[in-house]
Amino acid sequence: MNQPARIAEQSYGKSRVRLTKVTRHADRHDLAEITVDIVLEGAFEASYLAGDNRRLVATDTMKNTVYALAAGHPLDSIESFALAVAGHFVDRNDHVTAATVAIEEAGWRRIEDAAGVAHPHAFIAAGTARRTCRVRHERTIPQVEAGVTGLTVVKTTNSAFRDFLRDEFTTLPDADDRIFGTSIEGRWRYATGPQPEWNAAFRKVCRTLVDVFAAHRSLAVQQTLHEMGQAALAACPEMAEIALEMPNQHRIPLDLTPFGLPNRHEIFVTTSEPYGLIRATLRREA
Repeated sequence: MNQPARIAEQSYGKSRVRLTKVTRHADRHDLAEITVDIVLEGAFEASYLAGDNRRLVATDTMKNTVYALAAGHPLDSIESFALAVAGHFVDRNDHVTAATVAIEEAGWRRIEDAAGVAHPHAFIAAGTARRTCRVRHERTIPQVEAGVTGLTVVKTTNSAFRDFLRDEFTTLPDADDRIFGTSIEGRWRYATGPQPEWNAAFRKVCRTLVDVFAAHRSLAVQQTLHEMGQAALAACPEMAEIALEMPNQHRIPLDLTPFGLPNRHEIFVTTSEPYGLIRATLRREA
C-alpha cells in the first residue's frame, strides 16, 4: 500500500521585479536599475494541501512592496535595500520563518564630454558586469552575500597550461604562452558583525580580482583563481568566504599554412562552446 506523501520543502515568491529609480538632486540626477527576486519560507502548508490562502502574502503584493520601499529608500547600495525588503516581510509576518532577497544591478556611468566632464543626467552602459547580492533573513542576524557576474577579462600572454594528465583520448598540446580569457562569476559572504561600507567593499573586491588576474603569471586557470580568491580575502577583512567560477573562454590559434601564411601568434578562432569551467570556494580558517 502506498504511503501518503508529505511536503518536505516549500517556498514561493516573486521573481524578476524590475525597477528604475531616478534620484533628482539640484545639480545632477542619479540612476539605479535593479532586478529583485523574493522567496518566502514559512507556514504555508495549508495553501498547498487545501487551497487555504489566508496566510499567503500575494506575489503581486511582493512586487508592489519593492516599489513602495524603493520610494523611501536611498537605494545607495543593493545590500542595504535587500536587507530592508527581507526585514519587511519577516518583521510583519510571524509565520514567515525566512525571507531571501536577491538583487542584480545593471551598471551605468555618466557620459563624459571631450574634456572629461561628467554629464549631470545622461548615462552609458558600464559594460557586461553586473553587481549582485543575496540576503537571507531567518529572524536572527541576516546573512549577506555580495557578488559580481559577467566580469569579462582577457590577457594575451603570461598564461600557460602544460604537463597535464594524458591518455589515449588526449590531443591538446602543451601551451607555454596562450590567451587567457574568462567571465568572472564571484560571490562572497560577509561575516556577522559590524556592517561594512557596502559600496567600498564591492569596489575593493572587484579591483583586487581584476588586478591579480592581470598580474599573475598563470600556470593554470585553477592557480590564478586561487590567487585571486586569496587576495580578495586579504583585501576585504569583512569577508568570511569567496566563491569564484571562471569559464575558460578559448582563443584557438588558427593554422594559416593552407593559405601560405605564417601565424605569428596573432590570429585566433574565438569560441564560446564547449568551454572549461573552473570553480573553487575559499574560506577563512577558524
